[in-house]
Amino acid sequence: MSNLKLVSWNVNGIRAVLGKNFMNDFNIIDADIFCIQETKCQQGQVGIELEDYYQYWNYAEKKGYSGTAVFTKIKPIEVNYGMGVDYHDKEGRVITLEYDDFYLVNCYTPNSQNELARLDYRMEWEDDFRSYLKAMEFHKPVILCGDLNVAHKDIDLKNPSTNRKSPGFSDEERAKMTKLIDSGFIDSFRYFYPEKEEAYTWWSYMRKARERNAGWRIDYFLVSEALEARLTSANILSDVMGSDHCPIEIVVR
Repeated sequence: MSNLKLVSWNVNGIRAVLGKNFMNDFNIIDADIFCIQETKCQQGQVGIELEDYYQYWNYAEKKGYSGTAVFTKIKPIEVNYGMGVDYHDKEGRVITLEYDDFYLVNCYTPNSQNELARLDYRMEWEDDFRSYLKAMEFHKPVILCGDLNVAHKDIDLKNPSTNRKSPGFSDEERAKMTKLIDSGFIDSFRYFYPEKEEAYTWWSYMRKARERNAGWRIDYFLVSEALEARLTSANILSDVMGSDHCPIEIVVR
């Protein structure tokens, strides 16, 4: 079985990143499946010529907001948009591709917002999304990737003590991440690097955070435990610029 390279990147606006170095980075990375989040565009606003790739886009109803896309060299058996819960599926946050021996789920998890204003909704989302993933696992394993908008452990952000009640590091969000992993998923980066510090995927644009590497790890590849033996590597591509996030990558055999 040949290796598959999968990449995930919150681009924080596909139109903005296309005006930077996106296509060059995309070609150098040369992923078999490339997932992006926070496209911030509507249908027809962006056209990308990607030879050898099938393209699948999910758009938010609200303009300039959220959105996901998947570019894949391997034609999927089926593609689904959203998770089948109407009030969750208006923001273009989930795309699921079915392949012969796994499902790939690209997700942009809702942010709980300043002062945790959207935390109650986030908790509903977490429970419904976990149920969606586990229902698929009855049929075949799942690879979940995307900006999951949570730093799971203290090691996953630069300043845990001062961020205890910040969106993305609240006790409630972290507990939901623990529950998801405990339900049968592997955090692929921590699988290979359980104690690696200062490994982040998002940096604020404020106070030169990226230069200082004062970041958070909120982008993930989580894989069903059934795929453990196929995990080959996991990496954070922190040298790739253009967004406040950087891409992440796994290779599975």
